[in-house]
Amino acid sequence: MLACVVAPATRSGEAMDFSIAWQKLHQIGRELMAALPTMAIGLVVFIVFVLLARGIRAVVGRVTHRRKGSQSLSLLLSRLTYVAVLIVGVLVVATIVLPGFTPSSLISALGVGGIAIGFAFKDIFQNFLAGILLLLTEPFKLEDQIKYKDFEGTVESIQTRATTIKTYDGRRVVIPNAELFTNAVTVNTAYDKRRLQYDVGIGYGDDIARSRQLILDAMREVDGVLAEPAPEALVMDLAESTVNIRARWWVNPPRQADILDAQDKVLEAIKNKLTEHGIDLPFPTQQLLFHDQTEATDGDRRRQREGWPPGTGNVPHARAATPPAAAPEPPC
Repeated sequence: MLACVVAPATRSGEAMDFSIAWQKLHQIGRELMAALPTMAIGLVVFIVFVLLARGIRAVVGRVTHRRKGSQSLSLLLSRLTYVAVLIVGVLVVATIVLPGFTPSSLISALGVGGIAIGFAFKDIFQNFLAGILLLLTEPFKLEDQIKYKDFEGTVESIQTRATTIKTYDGRRVVIPNAELFTNAVTVNTAYDKRRLQYDVGIGYGDDIARSRQLILDAMREVDGVLAEPAPEALVMDLAESTVNIRARWWVNPPRQADILDAQDKVLEAIKNKLTEHGIDLPFPTQQLLFHDQTEATDGDRRRQREGWPPGTGNVPHARAATPPAAAPEPPC
């Protein structure tokens, strides 16, 4: 009897639970259908704000670029305006779709989890602020050629998170803005002119003044070498096999392609000019002196010089000319 009583009760409970779930799903469906017009209106409003943000971004970019003349600053202001309009649009759409939502409730919710969000997105915020400061201070601009650590190339874009450069061999490098803002960066195109240099080695038997003048004449004859500042030729080192003269010249513009072209022409002109006038361009050489201690002249500094000049005074006799010492007589 007990089993017969429990079984119907269990089946009745299962049927009751299923009906409650069905009622919940039915209620959610009715609420979703009722909210569809509001969601459609919110979607239309959001699309309007997106189009409005793009239009305002274009207008701000043109106006700031025309008045300030800075492409980076124009890019920064246009992006900030675009983001600000989108944020306003999202808040408006949220108030339309969610009637109980207010901006003050969002601010209070962010205040509760602000510390956790700050720690989680610390690097992102750091790069974002560094990108804004880079665009405001402009240590380098778009199309500048920069060098950062092992990377060197042309700046393609300065975004709020990272800066991209195109290397000279056709690769793209993405560098976080925080690194560029806190570390040393070499801007090769910051000024209109750039000085190049190369050490040329001449022989010790060549005339230094004449060689210097020939190097200067060769640099002045090359197209692209500036007359002011004037080229220079300075003696820099008395090396093992050569007298090194440093050739220095200026070029404009200071871009990598122009620098390589000017260096190619200058070095070719210097080599041809020096060779044409009989100036030696020696390569490293070494002289080996073999000392044969069995020679009769061994120890005679007037005949066995070994690379140094003989003295003017008396010199020791050679070993071959020195009679051997007499052997001591045996004791009695």
